[in-house]
Amino acid sequence: MQELLEVPIDGKRIKIVQGDITEEHVDAIVNAANSYLKHGGGVAGAIVRKGGRIIQEESDKIGYVPVGKAAITTAGKLPAKYVIHAVGPRWGEGDEDNKLRSAVWSALELATEKGLKSISLPAISSGIFGFPKERATKIIFETVVDFLKNVPTTLEEVRLCNIDRYTSDLFVKVAKEHIQKNQN
Repeated sequence: MQELLEVPIDGKRIKIVQGDITEEHVDAIVNAANSYLKHGGGVAGAIVRKGGRIIQEESDKIGYVPVGKAAITTAGKLPAKYVIHAVGPRWGEGDEDNKLRSAVWSALELATEKGLKSISLPAISSGIFGFPKERATKIIFETVVDFLKNVPTTLEEVRLCNIDRYTSDLFVKVAKEHIQKNQN
């Protein structure tokens, strides 16, 4: 894990990290899931391969999760305690920005309901779902800031974790813009 930037937000912190989300030592990692919680490819497939079949089995018991919502399972053999499955939108389905905001918000709410202190999120919807990465990283970062500033939460650290440098750098860019805007 390579920590690229830390942004303090009202006594809490957002950390931008590059690395494998399945190796994050946090209370929960967020899976960019589909509505049927079938974890075949991308981040979802990696999570089940490393965490074990139990994650898919628990997901099967949950069944369906609407776009913009999230569900939680245990994390099997992963270092995290939980996996929060956030269902982001597919690009082109309509109202994508609001659906992505809702998926991130739902994940943060679930973490708060469970009393969790740390969570790690990828750039939901920006992989095989086709959401433009620059737009997705901005929406995700701003949603996390909004949540941390306006919702009483147990969360102390929100990590934005991506395996590829390009997506991580986009999060850094958005974070630096936020820092600069809030210094003026």
